[in-house]
Amino acid sequence: MAEFMDLEAQDGVRMPWNVLPGTKQEATASCVVPVAAIYTPIKSFPNMPVLPYTPLRCRTCRSILNPFSIVDFVAKIWTCPFCFQRNHFPPHYASITDENLPAELFPQYTTIEYEDKLATGPSSPPVFMFVVDTCIIEEEMAYLKSALSQAVDLLPDHSLVGLITFGTFVHVHELGFGEIPKTYVFKGSKDISKDQLLEHLSFFLKKPKPPVGVIAGARDGLSNDAIARFLLPASECEFVLNSVLEELQKDPWPVPADQRAPRCTSTALGIAASLLGACFPGTGARIMAFVGGPSTEGQGAIVLKNLSEPIRSHKDLDKDSAPQFHKAVKFYEGLSKQLVNQGHVLDLFACALDQVGIAELKGAVEKTGGLVVLAESFGHSVFKDSLKRVFQSGDHDLGLATNGIFEINCSKDIRVQGIIGPCASMEKKGPLCSDTVVGQGGTSAWKMCGLDKATSLCLMFEIVKKENLDGMVPSNNNTFYFQFITYYQHQSGQMRLRVTTLSRRWVAGQGSVQELIAGFDQEAAAVVMARLVSFKMETEAEFDPIRWLDKALIHICSRFGDYQKDSPSSFSLSPRLSIFPQFIFHLRRSQFVQVFNNSPDETAYFRMILYRENVANSVVMIQPSLISYSFHSGPEPALLDVAAIAADRILLLDSYFTVVIFHGSTIAQWRKAGYHNMPEHQAFAQLLQAPHVDADAIVKERFPVPRLVVCDQYGSQARFLLAKLNPSATYNNDAPLPGGDVIFTDDVSFEVFLDHLQRLAIQ
Repeated sequence: MAEFMDLEAQDGVRMPWNVLPGTKQEATASCVVPVAAIYTPIKSFPNMPVLPYTPLRCRTCRSILNPFSIVDFVAKIWTCPFCFQRNHFPPHYASITDENLPAELFPQYTTIEYEDKLATGPSSPPVFMFVVDTCIIEEEMAYLKSALSQAVDLLPDHSLVGLITFGTFVHVHELGFGEIPKTYVFKGSKDISKDQLLEHLSFFLKKPKPPVGVIAGARDGLSNDAIARFLLPASECEFVLNSVLEELQKDPWPVPADQRAPRCTSTALGIAASLLGACFPGTGARIMAFVGGPSTEGQGAIVLKNLSEPIRSHKDLDKDSAPQFHKAVKFYEGLSKQLVNQGHVLDLFACALDQVGIAELKGAVEKTGGLVVLAESFGHSVFKDSLKRVFQSGDHDLGLATNGIFEINCSKDIRVQGIIGPCASMEKKGPLCSDTVVGQGGTSAWKMCGLDKATSLCLMFEIVKKENLDGMVPSNNNTFYFQFITYYQHQSGQMRLRVTTLSRRWVAGQGSVQELIAGFDQEAAAVVMARLVSFKMETEAEFDPIRWLDKALIHICSRFGDYQKDSPSSFSLSPRLSIFPQFIFHLRRSQFVQVFNNSPDETAYFRMILYRENVANSVVMIQPSLISYSFHSGPEPALLDVAAIAADRILLLDSYFTVVIFHGSTIAQWRKAGYHNMPEHQAFAQLLQAPHVDADAIVKERFPVPRLVVCDQYGSQARFLLAKLNPSATYNNDAPLPGGDVIFTDDVSFEVFLDHLQRLAIQ
């Protein structure tokens, strides 16, 4: 794995296949794990140069000069590795020689960034529109108000802020007239167009209304004064905003005992999108929605007001008996198109014991690259700490960037099927696009309204190179090239262009199997399979995920394993592949595939996070890490197995969304007896402290902040650990393991799974 991590540290890329099958036939035969790349477009690299000039582009395919270009220093010409076009260097490159290279030709700078000096006009400040749910109980209201006023304090002074609150009605708050707080009220069940909204908010009192269809920002007739009534610099409106938040009350409209609160989430988000679209089109603006319950009013309602009607479950969605679902999804699809056109981001903070509609909102948050946090309450550390992280600067800042466009270029024998990840297709068709579409496909350019230094895209490719008639592979050159171009607005406000150029070689024919194995990255492969299986579960009606994963694994093992036919005991896998079956075993049991013990909102949330995280974090979601602490040894990795549990051990489980500190029964008894407070038991106090220190370190650098569970063996919360362990000892076994624990489950253990796999692979 180390060499793949080195590649990632240089370019932010991990690929399941680092040596690619050379022809379409080879690819079809060997690659049940697709040819793919997981790329983090603006990962931070401390040593990456930022060049103060514009990049040189190939005049045919528009790819950018890179270390793989062939340079003729005498004629001052460079040849593009993608289309072999010869390009002249412009006059300011006249002094280049092989001793005097520009930075973009240095072999170690395969990833490089350019400052766009030509991006016209002053850079626009970041814009935040808070959209706040008031249909929540007093206690939740107090938590939310305190979190929001903390967030307001952390906002950069020059950023612009607006506030919309909603319940039965939508209230747009005018912050620009601080002496008398003023709000404009809209009916929650009624649709408001952009023109109507501007009319109602009296944007055209002093100026004549411009012709229909051209209302977009100050340059089209909206006066800056009118905009400043609703969106003000944080430094100017901090006092007004805080006093409005302090006065904020629970929605005053009475709710009958047999009904849900009338909550018009979709109408409020529609108004927020239209207001930002009118005032700040094409700039980095974020709608931050804080929702505390299910939406029951407007086009995005997920359930009727009557409590007798249950909120949709996975079963209802499977049987197509959730009447509100499709209507709400359609509404949010329209909203996501509007936001993508405007270049704006939708962030969602869903804090409720009930579902709020993340499953319906998923497309709008994902296509705009928004952040999502799911917690049980606005008072929970998962929400409070995550919100703080959004505005934090320093080591743990998220590196939020906006207004991104991501483009790809690759050798002509490869086509792009699409991207699974937070972006939206720009429908730029061309010879690079495959006929098979996966995720956001049919294009070679994507819009990324919001992205941060951890946002990772999963790009899917297909090999289209054909064999010659005599079975030989065309051997003009055995290298494939990929170039990823990301144009985005940096936190500092300036526009940047980042270019990553990769080369990978292909192999075909006899002896290629060993080379394919040598270039196989099993962690990246597991993550690509996880994204793909989740995507298929969302989009294909009759899809059986377990069967699909099992078939893929059997195929890989029979193609790349060593064995004698019909002799299971002879089966072995190269170390390059040996952990892959284990990943698939845990993926089959994970929350991405086993959806019936989660609500549709939880499933949508887990998948949204999986679709945006890098390989290291995604692997922890699929197969959690387990560390054991005891008196006999320092902290050490433990097998993710029931056998890891012992009375005198503490275990730390990191399953990404939850971090569990689990005390064995003896340790728990000693702790309850207070031994760690006695001076002669210093060692025990240190043992208890060690997992908390490590858990804190995990929590500090992760977004969303994970839930921390501290529990004891045989306690009710021990289920958070037991659910993730390999059930090698269950109530079915004759002899449970000494000192371990027994799990009450009918799931098969990894040993049984592996045994079946070996028998099927050798047939």
